[in-house]
Amino acid sequence: MRISVDTEACTGHALCFGIAPDVFVLDELGYNVTPAGEVAPELEEQARRGALSCPEMAITIEE
Repeated sequence: MRISVDTEACTGHALCFGIAPDVFVLDELGYNVTPAGEVAPELEEQARRGALSCPEMAITIEE
């Protein structure tokens, strides 16, 4: 699984991080700055839940 974040769409709710702190990275203002890349298999479910929590749908998951 790969994730990518549209940092332009992120408005800093940080819901993704609240659900998946082992997957997503926030900057000092609470905006998602997670680099695109592979998710470890043991974190895939956490990543999915975090992505689904984004009100702006700024997180893309590729299976």
